Amino acid sequence: MPFSRLAATTTPTAHLGLGLAAVGRPGYLNLGREDDLPAERTVDVLRERTHELLDAAYAQGVRYFDVARSYGRSEEFLADWLNARPHVTDVVIGSKWGYTYTAGWSADAETHEVKDHSLATYERQRAETDALLGDRLDLYQIHSVTPDSPALTDKDLHARLAEAAAQGLTIGFSTSGPAQADAVRAALAVTVGGEPLFRTVQSTYNVLETSAAPALAEAHDAGLTVIVKEGMANGRLAAPHAPEALRAVAEETSLGCDAVALAWILCRPWVGVVLSGAATVTQLASNLHAPAVDLGTDQLTRLAALAEDPHAYWERRGQLPWH
Repeated sequence: MPFSRLAATTTPTAHLGLGLAAVGRPGYLNLGREDDLPAERTVDVLRERTHELLDAAYAQGVRYFDVARSYGRSEEFLADWLNARPHVTDVVIGSKWGYTYTAGWSADAETHEVKDHSLATYERQRAETDALLGDRLDLYQIHSVTPDSPALTDKDLHARLAEAAAQGLTIGFSTSGPAQADAVRAALAVTVGGEPLFRTVQSTYNVLETSAAPALAEAHDAGLTVIVKEGMANGRLAAPHAPEALRAVAEETSLGCDAVALAWILCRPWVGVVLSGAATVTQLASNLHAPAVDLGTDQLTRLAALAEDPHAYWERRGQLPWH
């Protein structure tokens, strides 16, 4: 699978990736985003910001980039960057299907994305992704699978995904919501022709939301690559929003709250890739200090105590405003 290239990379940031959810569209639900991006968020402005982030990430050893059909024009921005840099051949590209972007390039839209895990949506969005990324696409993930998702039981969809896998595309899924662990375990049971369908799982995991950990460890043991998203809890773990315990540990390490929060995730033996969702080059540089953070047992314990009830966590996340 293409993720073996990440394991072979010698840079310390090989297991950090860059997700473009926050810069592929004018509106998103990260705290502080109103200060991270200029007030004028035209397509060209965000394209330029995205390319700045990609250049900085690549220069510092990041080799996995993550987009989605619903992240505004993120696939387009990434494709433009790749096409302008034909020498960049050692990166792994992942995208996601299952949500359709509906905001019309507005930060104030009533509905920003619509979820549909049907075979028809897969066929349409796969064609859209292929038109932009073509053979640069390594990984295609079902976006935000929950235990009731029809994508877990649709045999026709499974057959089409297996066909794509047979042609060399890695097939994965992402999860969201308080029942992530149930969704992961249900997806692990999906097979086609007696073989597991999914090779990667991307889940929300951070010091506030740890409920998926046992299931993600099981996925790792089953041979899947685990990708962690929302390691910063949509900005809740970044200064000045970070809880006191995280700020204290950050002060002890002389690094930022963000680097400490991501380092805590990197300590999990089942983690393959941790995504940075940085919106500025400064944020990215701070995030990429995570591999240098050496957390002691006491510090790990203090951070683990920050975990919230998953239902409370996801309820609060659902209340975050789109900026």
